[in-house]
Amino acid sequence: MRTILNILWFIFGSGFLLAIGYGIAALICFALIVTIPFGIAAMRLAVYSLWPFGRTVVSRPSAGVASGIANVLWVVLAGWWLALTHITAGIALCVTVIGIPFGIANFKLVPVAFWPLGREIVELDG
Repeated sequence: MRTILNILWFIFGSGFLLAIGYGIAALICFALIVTIPFGIAAMRLAVYSLWPFGRTVVSRPSAGVASGIANVLWVVLAGWWLALTHITAGIALCVTVIGIPFGIANFKLVPVAFWPLGREIVELDG
């Protein structure tokens, strides 16, 4: 079922467009050198947005104070509007019965879009 949902998400649920957007943001961050940690976070978001079903986001216990400070900068510059976009898309998709799984996938992207550093994406068992 996860595979079917991921394929439908990729085609109809904007997975492809999200991945391209996050990928472009990552390339810009990599080019600016100083923002490489943000580029890594954007790449993590790009990969997660391609295939969100069957995976989840967890906090990384080894993340230090630097990732917390960088997250504050991320929230100010990009995180709040990315999270708001995912919330808006999630609500819009949940209006229809067919769109509910895609809306839930957008809601899963909210925490990592808002506060990406110090988190990792892991596969769900089963």
